[in-house]
Amino acid sequence: MNTENFTGKAEAYAKGRPGYPTAAIETILGLAPSGAVFADIGAGTGKFTVKLAENGYTVFAVEPNADMRWQLAITLKPYSNVKIIDGTAEATTLTDHSVDILTVAHALHWFNLEAFRAECRRVVKPGGLVIAIYNIHPRGEMINISKQTVDAFFTKPMTWEFPNPMEYTRDNWLAYIASQDDYPLPTDPGYDTHIAAINAAFDRDSVNGLLRCDRVTIVYSEIVE
Repeated sequence: MNTENFTGKAEAYAKGRPGYPTAAIETILGLAPSGAVFADIGAGTGKFTVKLAENGYTVFAVEPNADMRWQLAITLKPYSNVKIIDGTAEATTLTDHSVDILTVAHALHWFNLEAFRAECRRVVKPGGLVIAIYNIHPRGEMINISKQTVDAFFTKPMTWEFPNPMEYTRDNWLAYIASQDDYPLPTDPGYDTHIAAINAAFDRDSVNGLLRCDRVTIVYSEIVE
């Protein structure tokens, strides 16, 4: 099940995955009505959720994976305005029409889109928004996955794009690689061989001990009807 894809990877995810640029956050918050209530679905370790929390919004952080919820609780410990919920995108457990904006940060491709669409209509207030956010590398495979997913889910979304470059140290790059759902855990066969290959690639492509990734963040927003 997709809900277990990141079991054992929460710490690496928190350490290695990129965050979201200030301009993207400001654009999203600019769409929110005064006193808006957010639901962040597939909240993971809170990379995006924490930005909503920092700005004082009431947030329901929905995350089905126990390891990720554990790390999410660490990230969000300073914020009493966030409630962490054990739920899925398709069955959030939220009450009907309880949120103004539903967000999904780099997770929409894991969902059953038809069931999630129905859940959005149930949970979001009439006239509210569903917002999807993706961090992608212009030459990476995620650009195709995200586009196919967004095209299948949205009808005519408003779209924004923001630069989101990141420079990785070796440790952070190894954490980023380890956070991927298909990467082996230390207990898996062949793990040492994988690590050796990743280190060799870092040595080849890094400059002065840093590896630059020129990602972009894309935001999609559409009114729930």
